[in-house]
Amino acid sequence: MRGSGLTLAYERRTIAEDLSVAIPDRSFTVIVGPNACGKSTLLRALSRMLKPAAGRVLLDGQDIASLPAKRLARTLGLLPQTSIAPDGITVADLVSRGRYPHQGLLRQWSEEDERVVRESMADTGVAQLADRYVDELSGGQRQRVWIAMALAQRTPLLLLDEPTTYLDIAHQIEVLDLCARLHEEQGRTLVAVLHDLNHAARYATHLIAMRDGRVVAEGAPSEIVTAELVEEVFRLPCRVIDDPETGTPLVVPAARRRAESPTGAADPVR
Repeated sequence: MRGSGLTLAYERRTIAEDLSVAIPDRSFTVIVGPNACGKSTLLRALSRMLKPAAGRVLLDGQDIASLPAKRLARTLGLLPQTSIAPDGITVADLVSRGRYPHQGLLRQWSEEDERVVRESMADTGVAQLADRYVDELSGGQRQRVWIAMALAQRTPLLLLDEPTTYLDIAHQIEVLDLCARLHEEQGRTLVAVLHDLNHAARYATHLIAMRDGRVVAEGAPSEIVTAELVEEVFRLPCRVIDDPETGTPLVVPAARRRAESPTGAADPVR
């Protein structure tokens, strides 16, 4: 998948101009950058939720604007940043909706659909919530249910806009480990927007760093994540060291400098 010469805008507000990106096949690509830099807007354009004012998004060489909706839904799955479930729907029913693109006049609900729904709920740790209503769950539980629905589509390409929102640190790692397994074991291409640069550097095989609607750098995290890049993109002085667990880049923010007293000694923190 790639976007070429994209101009992305909401009514009169332009977010990005002449933006081009390429998503390597079978990669786990993560898009990072400060708030309002265009990360989620780019993901919306890649998923056909936002029509570019100029430029094209190509999927397997075809402009996604020309693809029938059902064919696109069997190829590309999307977890948007915010999702609203219908009132009175159970977890199992919501996850089952991920199978709708595979239904048709000649193919109704099948044992395979049941199996995929069960596996998707098990993979995301929501199987025990199957009969619960979605609107009575916690924010973190709901997020995992939406991820399960996206997994149930069984698409080769999966786009995730901030999939760790509302999750505590343990569940963040569980979700990202799941994404890594989907990429490594099933050969899926994943594209995710993440806020945590250290998570991005740990899990991504391909990293895209954005600022002000443009791509500042892209490539393997080990090749592009430097203190200079972090300061340019996030305006954050830091050191970049090797993660002791994975060997991937680990960003350590610079310590806050304490004010010195007139005698030259640092004032005690009160």
